[in-house]
Amino acid sequence: AGGGRLETRLSRRRLAVLAVFSCYSLVNAFQWIQYSILSNIFAGFYGVSSTQIDWLSMVYMVAYVPLILPATWLLDARGLRLTALLGAGLNGLGAWLKCASLAPDRYPLTLTAQAVCAVAQVFILGLPSRIASVWFGPTEVSTACAVAVLGNQLGTAIGFLLPPVLVPNIPNDLDLMAHNISIMFYGTAIVSTLLFFLTGVVFEEKPKYPPSHSQAVLQTMPPEDYSYKQSIINLFKNIPFVLLLISYGIMTGAFYSVSTLLNQMIVTHYGGEEVNAGRIGLTLVVAGMVGSIICGLWLDYTKTYKQTTLIVYILSFIGLLVFTFTLDLGYLIVVFVTGGVLGFFMTGYLPLGFEFAVEITYPESEGTSSGLLNASAQIFGIVFTLVQGRLTTDYGPRAGNLFLCAWIFVGIILTALIKSDLRRHNVNSGIMNLDVKAVSGDS
Repeated sequence: AGGGRLETRLSRRRLAVLAVFSCYSLVNAFQWIQYSILSNIFAGFYGVSSTQIDWLSMVYMVAYVPLILPATWLLDARGLRLTALLGAGLNGLGAWLKCASLAPDRYPLTLTAQAVCAVAQVFILGLPSRIASVWFGPTEVSTACAVAVLGNQLGTAIGFLLPPVLVPNIPNDLDLMAHNISIMFYGTAIVSTLLFFLTGVVFEEKPKYPPSHSQAVLQTMPPEDYSYKQSIINLFKNIPFVLLLISYGIMTGAFYSVSTLLNQMIVTHYGGEEVNAGRIGLTLVVAGMVGSIICGLWLDYTKTYKQTTLIVYILSFIGLLVFTFTLDLGYLIVVFVTGGVLGFFMTGYLPLGFEFAVEITYPESEGTSSGLLNASAQIFGIVFTLVQGRLTTDYGPRAGNLFLCAWIFVGIILTALIKSDLRRHNVNSGIMNLDVKAVSGDS
């Protein structure tokens, strides 16, 4: 482009960046859920309580809360490539540590390994909206964000499906059980190491040319104009964002809790059905992946962020109510259907929240808004898992699920109160109205 004006252009590398990120995010999510879906088997193998196995899932949430602000600072100060390498590298390290924990007296080591994977997750969950904004054009950014979130969801899906198949319940033969677990652990470690090397090859900080006018505007701002502390302050002064922060935390925290406790819920009503509990989890997440892609495409087409978010929230509430009251009917096929409906809306909401946040907080950093949303989700996830777990143990799955329903109803009200100001969309569609001399369309 001439005259000192920036041109926008799409890079072919963007698809490789998105693919590699989605794959190592997948492996990280797989490692999160691989214990929970076999909670009764791992409790027997390590000789610990089901609550201690629940902590192997909750450590992901606990690690996230204190580390997200340093991780977000690192993303903004040191950039996308270093953050991606840290996430992929720690993911591999945690997987290899698990390989060393294959003995009944090594629960502390497997908890440590899971904690390393949990730290890796901190450098993963905040990246989808950053990758989408930095590498993708305005008509594909929501879809790209949905695909990036999709990798994580697919990992959860495989985490529900594979472990019950690889590690059948054989409590009388600990040696065979350890052998089966080792196949799962070593396979994960090899794949995650390969993805770490691929991350080093594929990831670059940003494309040569900005992919959108909004990115071009951001790139014309001098670095000294950006203050991480001021960005956090700006976000907490933004009332629509604060409302979204709480409502996103409620919905995503509820999804984390349902995922963690699914094995216990199913086995309570359907004894010995560990493999089907995994398949129901798979159905929940695969339906959610379809929901995510449809929601991403819909947002790119319509830009109706608030309306879509509110509708999906209400349908998630209805889905959880139906799931709750049909769980104990004695028909597993009904649980498959209701779980699928619940997953479609609950998981479909995840990229909606990310993209809605970027729209109402532009030009603040996508990494900062995503990081705060995820921190909120982890806090609610810890509380919901602990309370729902206790209610499920003491009073049955229905009491635990109704507890979540009450909170999701609160989330509906908060979402309805959000006033949406689509700042990023306005920059991309009305660029000539902005007093930014360095950026121009080809006019």
